[in-house]
Amino acid sequence: MFLISPTLAFTLLLLAMPLLLVVALSFWTQDYLTLHRTFSLQSYKTAWTEPMYQYLMGRSLKISMMVTAMTVLLAYPVAYFISFYVAPKRKAMWIFLITIPFWTSYLMRIFLWKVILGYNGVVNGSLMGLGLIEEPLSFILYNQNAVVLTLAHSWVPFAILPIFVALERVDRSLMEAAEDLGDSKIRRFFRVTLPLSMPGVIAATIIVFIPTIGDYVTPRLVGGPNGLMIANMIELQFKKANNAPLGAALAISAMAIVTCVALIFIWMNKKYIRGTK
Repeated sequence: MFLISPTLAFTLLLLAMPLLLVVALSFWTQDYLTLHRTFSLQSYKTAWTEPMYQYLMGRSLKISMMVTAMTVLLAYPVAYFISFYVAPKRKAMWIFLITIPFWTSYLMRIFLWKVILGYNGVVNGSLMGLGLIEEPLSFILYNQNAVVLTLAHSWVPFAILPIFVALERVDRSLMEAAEDLGDSKIRRFFRVTLPLSMPGVIAATIIVFIPTIGDYVTPRLVGGPNGLMIANMIELQFKKANNAPLGAALAISAMAIVTCVALIFIWMNKKYIRGTK
């Protein structure tokens, strides 16, 4: 009990208390710089009925789902290759190499994508040098596609690790049995490998989906007006609009939606595991 108490106090101080303050703030109102602590649902009413906030929330969910799908599709082949085709002694080195992107600043990686996708960037320069286009493309930056690509690149390492762990737990004897029964490599993958690795896929989905819906740095730098997400509106309410209760209500609403989606993924995972037993 004495060993748990410091950790519990630390968690309550740095996680639970700020969250409770945000929840309390969402039920207050603010008149420019004056904060009224009387109970009110006005902020939640505005957050859920204003078309602009509904649109931003829908866009955020759409971008996060696209990022999650792209990230998992990029991560699975890498994890599969390391698990099945890399020698056991070299797997640790490959996992180490995957962590190299974390050595650089997150902001640095975003700015590098601006250089790559920019009007005079690497992509446009290469295409013009090859004679494929006559003038730089303007639609590859400052839109939702740029946000999805940048976020997917940033979160791929987080998705590789849980998928790799799940693939390492796959019993190789089951694959040998499927091969002895005449299954091809593709059929063996879809009947044995993929189903047994689904817990890792679902874990990677949750790991990527939850933080990306609250990202505001990437949309601000590479998204432009067409790529902004709900987190950017929350930042705007707290900083420039002087409406912290509305910003808190938007944050709590986004958190509630993300929690519901995450619970659905967890329920699907448990149902799938029970179905395979």
